[in-house]
Amino acid sequence: MTTAISAEAPAGCRPGAFGNATHLICRACGATGPLGPFYACVECFGPLEVGYEFPAVTRAQLEAGPKSIWRYAPLLPVPADIATFRSTDPGFTRLVDARNLADDLGLRQLWVKDDSGNPTHSFKDRVVAVALSAARELGLKVLACPSTGNLANAVAAAAARAGIRSVVLVPENLERQKILASAVYDTTLIAIEGTYDDVNKLASEIAGEEEGWAFVNVNVRPYYAEGSKTLAYEIAEQLGWRIPDQIVIPVASGSQLTKIDKGLQELIKLGLVDEKPYKIFGAQATGCSPIAQAYRAGHDVVRPVKPDTIAKSLAIGNPADGPYVLDTVRRTGGVITDVDDETVVANIQRLARTEGIFAETAGGVTVGVTAKLIADGVLDPAAETVVINSGDGLKTLDAVADKVGPKTTIPPRYEAFEAFWKDERP
Repeated sequence: MTTAISAEAPAGCRPGAFGNATHLICRACGATGPLGPFYACVECFGPLEVGYEFPAVTRAQLEAGPKSIWRYAPLLPVPADIATFRSTDPGFTRLVDARNLADDLGLRQLWVKDDSGNPTHSFKDRVVAVALSAARELGLKVLACPSTGNLANAVAAAAARAGIRSVVLVPENLERQKILASAVYDTTLIAIEGTYDDVNKLASEIAGEEEGWAFVNVNVRPYYAEGSKTLAYEIAEQLGWRIPDQIVIPVASGSQLTKIDKGLQELIKLGLVDEKPYKIFGAQATGCSPIAQAYRAGHDVVRPVKPDTIAKSLAIGNPADGPYVLDTVRRTGGVITDVDDETVVANIQRLARTEGIFAETAGGVTVGVTAKLIADGVLDPAAETVVINSGDGLKTLDAVADKVGPKTTIPPRYEAFEAFWKDERP
């Protein structure tokens, strides 16, 4: 039996402000309650997510929408007129037929969902766009976040586009490229001494004290998280409205993985794709792999760790969705595992060399884990596989800075080139 969450939704929201979303539901105890800026269940303090009453939705209806995540507006907690508002309009990124990488790894069919093509070059533009819609409809005036970098970029850009103020909190040791790529939007960027988990704790305290603030991954997190479902929708549509056999997903908080699964389940229930079994695999960096450690130990509880990895976008030592990642991976028959930093760098280079895709460190984690799963006999090489590249390598240049560069330096004379090239000829 479920019980109602006692908080009331704020007054003043226009009809249809959240589209076909009708309520919030606790992922732990199943309690339901009204839509609003709530993220924790008052019954058990469990995390809340968005519940819907979907009307009939057709493929043709979705295909007629804009080439952004807003084509899926009927499946998101956003108003029907969302595309008319100023946002970065992320999504509908390319699905690359990665034949060279497939041959290199020994896979029959491999696709790379390349989210580096989003406006600030990571998948975070998706989740921020949905969070911004919720903030606007709820009358919140400051868009904010704690971030390992990509989210800060996305919040700063989205707020600039929407004409509202933003505040982003980041660890002081964040990659310089990500700091600059947030500060350029004239956001209020605050560097915090400590890890991301320290930053996140401070953000939660600020969210509890400051009125009118939308911390995208705190007090409007239920809406924010729904943006990750659009990866599932796009993959299915780009494959001709079908689900792949296997998906390998990078894991930080774990929200992306669980929401991709939620999106696939919604497509099945709506009859937009045929129901079929699929496996979801999670990828972490060894230096911050609390969920992978819990999976290997057979635990249901994820013990926090102190991050120590070059994959800073995945460096969340106390992942909010950890237990739900374990549930999803186990239910679908997948695995969650990890690779070390050396392997991460090697697989950034592998993806660049084979497919011309320069991934950030999270992409190196995902490709590296894919290779490991194949070598361990866990991933089926004959099954159609999709891997997620969540961000652009220009964000994490330091990871490869001492691994790549000029083959040689020569004077501007042909004989010097000829002397070098004679050993390089194919």
